[in-house]
Amino acid sequence: MQQAAGRTWSPMATEANPYAMPPPAQKSRKETVKDALSLWGRKVGEATRKAEDLSRNTWQHLRTAPSITEAAVGRIAQGTKVLAEGGHDRIFRQAFSAPPDEQLRKSYACYLSTSAGPVMGVMYLSTARIAFCSDTPLSYQPAAGDRAEWSYYKVAIPLHRLKAATPSASNLKPAEKFIQLVSVENHEFWLMGFVNYNSAVMHLQEALSGFHNLQA
Repeated sequence: MQQAAGRTWSPMATEANPYAMPPPAQKSRKETVKDALSLWGRKVGEATRKAEDLSRNTWQHLRTAPSITEAAVGRIAQGTKVLAEGGHDRIFRQAFSAPPDEQLRKSYACYLSTSAGPVMGVMYLSTARIAFCSDTPLSYQPAAGDRAEWSYYKVAIPLHRLKAATPSASNLKPAEKFIQLVSVENHEFWLMGFVNYNSAVMHLQEALSGFHNLQA
């Protein structure tokens, strides 16, 4: 359509045409580059912090075991097992006979504190329970004089029996972080040496809070 002679076209809304929308204000090239660099810097900073946390937590995870070398070899072996058996979900279902309607939400490499020392394994968080299973079978003696037997060390607390999940850290060694689980019967379990500690705390507390809200 040709414009009427002597008139100039304007995208601005007028009384005659209130539906015309003004174009967005254009940033200068300098401002655009500055904004892009600022966004990139924030992303790099966040990625760096996450990488540092992961590196620090991984080192602490290995140091929690009596032998760093054995811990590293054990973690590699566990990773191979997870791949061979089809993932954490399948291992969880086999270890705890989980029904089909129970869904695994998260799994975290960590240790369970015991009277015999820290036990390396995996914490499982499902829609119904918080559980722990050792990476390898441990020897135990059923009764005095009996031959030693071998079994996986397992703990399972239904979410409706879990009273609290409390994060904490050592006063002397702040890098040593824990999660204390307390059942409604006041049984306590201490998990430590998490590779992804903050994520474990967040998802565990969210699951506990959400479950309790549903029950209220």
